[in-house]
Amino acid sequence: MPKRKKFPKLPNGYGQIRFLGKGRRNPYGVYPPSVEEYANGTKKTPPALCYVSDRMVGLAVLTLYHAGTYKPGDEILIEKEMRGVATSYSKVLDDLVADYNKSMFSIAPDNSPAFSDVFMRYYRERFGREYGHKEKKPSAERNIIAAYKNSEVLHNYKFNQIVADDLQKVVDTASERLSISALKTITTLFNQLYRYAEANNLCEKNYAKFVKIKKENDIEHGIPFSESDLQILWKNKEDDVAEFLLIMCYSGFRITEYKTLEVNLDQKYFKGGIKTEAGKDRIVPIHSSIASLVSARIERLGCLLPITDSRFRQKMYPTLQRLGIEPHTPHDCRHTFSALCERYRVNENDRKRMLGHSFGSDITNSVYGHRSVEDLRKEIEKIQINLL
Repeated sequence: MPKRKKFPKLPNGYGQIRFLGKGRRNPYGVYPPSVEEYANGTKKTPPALCYVSDRMVGLAVLTLYHAGTYKPGDEILIEKEMRGVATSYSKVLDDLVADYNKSMFSIAPDNSPAFSDVFMRYYRERFGREYGHKEKKPSAERNIIAAYKNSEVLHNYKFNQIVADDLQKVVDTASERLSISALKTITTLFNQLYRYAEANNLCEKNYAKFVKIKKENDIEHGIPFSESDLQILWKNKEDDVAEFLLIMCYSGFRITEYKTLEVNLDQKYFKGGIKTEAGKDRIVPIHSSIASLVSARIERLGCLLPITDSRFRQKMYPTLQRLGIEPHTPHDCRHTFSALCERYRVNENDRKRMLGHSFGSDITNSVYGHRSVEDLRKEIEKIQINLL
């Protein structure tokens, strides 16, 4: 018995004509395009438009369906009209694909909004005011603005033409200069924009969910400044950037913590910390080597960090390059402090206290480990400065 002829596949989005088995009067089911999905992402099969005796009849039904003129029962009239017609299915399908693709890609000029347009609409809805306003902005609003600026390469892209690769490239490029938290803010913005766009029929698919941060978490990883790097910084301590890097390397706070850090010049200690319970309001004595730098900086600038951490990063990278030091992040200064404590055998528990690390299950130290400023000062002064 000859095999049933295998016909070419219909164009994507056109629908399906399925052979349902022998023994049926009308063995072909004609199905419109799938529009619903199951939870796992697979398409739900929609109810059949009709059942017909021949694939050519099914093709005619789908053609009428896309033209918007199909009515139930039309397949009976079509079958009567097509009896005895010996038209090549393959030729009809070739013509159909050509016409269908032409209609799909010859639409009027694309007036869909750009990435920046979608952002402005989202911004207005979320914050209740226009982007660029001069009123005071809470931290959430400032973070969204920073993420938008860090996505500048996408601003003029048509939003519905952006794909996962475009979004991933933004994050990958930014990872060379931004912290993990800043990268997370960018991916958060992408997800929020796509939720807004989907809700307002501005895109068909959420590509933000495919974007990954490939940079290792800088909370756990970092590269300390080498001994030779520190010597270069000391030789250039009059430089504003080198001065602040030295202060960070010998105190161990995160760069964001210097904005609100209490500096007690009389009793010579820092007090602050904002990230964790163990790190909040911790005290770190001012190492004698940086005491004069701290005093001079506060007298000159009024505080330790008068600019944003992102602005400092912009100044830091070219300065390191000019001084001949390999690239580092501000967080590497914290790792440098930890490495110096380890090198000069600072008491491990005091090292944790000054870095704001938790003692975990060590109840003795977490609850009963009372240490004075002078106790900590004796430990931090173990760190020696090599200016050779």
